[in-house]
Amino acid sequence: MSDLKLIKKFELADGFWGRYGRLVRDVVLPYQENALNDRIEGAEKSHCIENFRMAAEKLRTGKCEGEFYGMVFQDSDVAKWLEGAAYSLAQHEDADLEQRCDEIIELIGQAQHEDGYLNTYFTVKEPDRRWTNLHEAHELYCAGHMIEAAVAYAECTGKTRLLEIMCGMADHIYRHFIEEGAEGYPGHPEIELALMRLYRATKQERYKELALHFINVRGVNSDYFIQEKQRNNWSVWGGHPTDKEYAQNTAPVRMQRKAVGHAVRAVYLYTGMADAALETGDESLAEACRTLWNNITQCRMYVTGAIGSAYEGEAFTKDYHLPNDTAYAETCAAIGLIFFSNKLLWLDRDGKYADVMERALYNCVLAGMQLDGTRFFYVNPLEALPGISGEAQTHKHALPVRPKWFACACCPPNVARLLSSLSEYAWHIDKDTLYSNLFVGGTLDVSEELGGKVTLETAYPYDGRITYRFTPEGKSMNVQLAIRVPAWSRDIGICVNGAPAQYEVRNGYAYLHGTFPEPTEVTVELDMSVRKVYANSKVAADTGKVAVERGPLLYCAEGVDNDGDVLSLFCKRGGEISVGEYLPDKLCGIRELFAEGYRARSGEALYSYEAPEEEACTITLVPYYTWGNRGLNQMRVWMPER
Repeated sequence: MSDLKLIKKFELADGFWGRYGRLVRDVVLPYQENALNDRIEGAEKSHCIENFRMAAEKLRTGKCEGEFYGMVFQDSDVAKWLEGAAYSLAQHEDADLEQRCDEIIELIGQAQHEDGYLNTYFTVKEPDRRWTNLHEAHELYCAGHMIEAAVAYAECTGKTRLLEIMCGMADHIYRHFIEEGAEGYPGHPEIELALMRLYRATKQERYKELALHFINVRGVNSDYFIQEKQRNNWSVWGGHPTDKEYAQNTAPVRMQRKAVGHAVRAVYLYTGMADAALETGDESLAEACRTLWNNITQCRMYVTGAIGSAYEGEAFTKDYHLPNDTAYAETCAAIGLIFFSNKLLWLDRDGKYADVMERALYNCVLAGMQLDGTRFFYVNPLEALPGISGEAQTHKHALPVRPKWFACACCPPNVARLLSSLSEYAWHIDKDTLYSNLFVGGTLDVSEELGGKVTLETAYPYDGRITYRFTPEGKSMNVQLAIRVPAWSRDIGICVNGAPAQYEVRNGYAYLHGTFPEPTEVTVELDMSVRKVYANSKVAADTGKVAVERGPLLYCAEGVDNDGDVLSLFCKRGGEISVGEYLPDKLCGIRELFAEGYRARSGEALYSYEAPEEEACTITLVPYYTWGNRGLNQMRVWMPER
């Protein structure tokens, strides 16, 4: 199967995701292109494109004006932007955007060495230190992201220039690590999943072999990074090779039982492992992936679908350690969890994986970008307190307002490439079965696979009614439609042309087999009742508190809707929570929730022997993904309840 098979065949409809599709195309991609070219006033400098220009100049003339600027992995920002642009071009022709992409790709080619090597940091700044610091230097990570961009651009536009460039780099890596027998494995995993994509696109066995090599050798010599540092004695930023959890090399991957260390590195690694297991049928690798996914989602994941609870190391910490106001919860980590869950969904066909994809997508990932597409969160806390968040030494990472860009800008283009490729996650085709994993309005052309088109119509996520309309090429479409039954929906109703349908629910999917002539409507009704969520008592930060969900959306209280103060609010145990009317002009279209509660009134003293006075009040809640779009104010997801 090709990871990109559906992208050119899905057209977003108007509605929730249609707005995001237009936003990415019309605002996000142009804005990020300007950022990569340092054309946004008041934003952090990127220098990405200039780094490639300098590398090309140095290869052409032997020297270059200026110095490399940015993180050692700065090249990857360009790669992710190109990937997002490719997906956008597959859905909407844009000759100007395509030409600009082609020009960037040509520049990338000019920055490539004759032996295939490509990395501007080492070309411009450290030409004699290639492959001598796998722990920190991100050569394989940057190569992986550019490989993903190359595959996407070839699949979406038919142009293979970048694919040829990155096959050259992949061949260089193969020679170094396989033919020449160099030791080591990536400090920051990513290339594993990228090589699996490259293998599927090219059918070249050596790319799969290289992916499996990096997966299989990881942690076998758990001291490799220590030995590398002793041997070469140079550092990019003073990383500690003795911290084996940080780099997921404490043990061979099949022996790892808990998700540890840098959260993004972890889920990128696990995605590559799951994809390799899917391709090879390696059950030991698949079981390791299931074990790690279960540990994440049952012990180390926030209710928003975010992962990585600690600023130190951008990392997982311990089971049930999920602080709210100091959460790291990096946007990239939630995206990586979606990647990982999607591969496991291909592997196991269990709706729980799509449930987690949905949770992370609608909550953490969307919160990572401002509603206008021009500002971004790297960190996604579940509680924000102006004067503390972003200011106190312990909270400097947890900004209460989205910046224009970052010195480390991995998250913004990651959001762009995910949102422009939603069909890969929303739909799966497996033989004669069409899986509807995420309810994204639009038309899917499956003429080649299943003999027609399927249109999904919905006002989701604010309405639970979903309609599938079949348009066969011939007289009818003979297909098994598998519709995810979300874990949050207490029940589900399915009708065909208004009559109750016969279906079987297995592992979180309702399987409906039939011959569908035109016109045929399959209508699904999900239970969109408001639900209160309670954390395991082992989660200290959430003891005595409640969160509120409706459908796939988690809600929060912001000060702007609650007299400027959410810290004094309590939800009433057993109290009603009502659903407001749809407000098309508020926060780009939302439904508010209104919860019965109390407001505690305390005096000015730091401590008192007098209990605070309480008065009944109504707490206004808005979707978490919309928070921080109306200026600096308080925000809280988990509310005390009594």
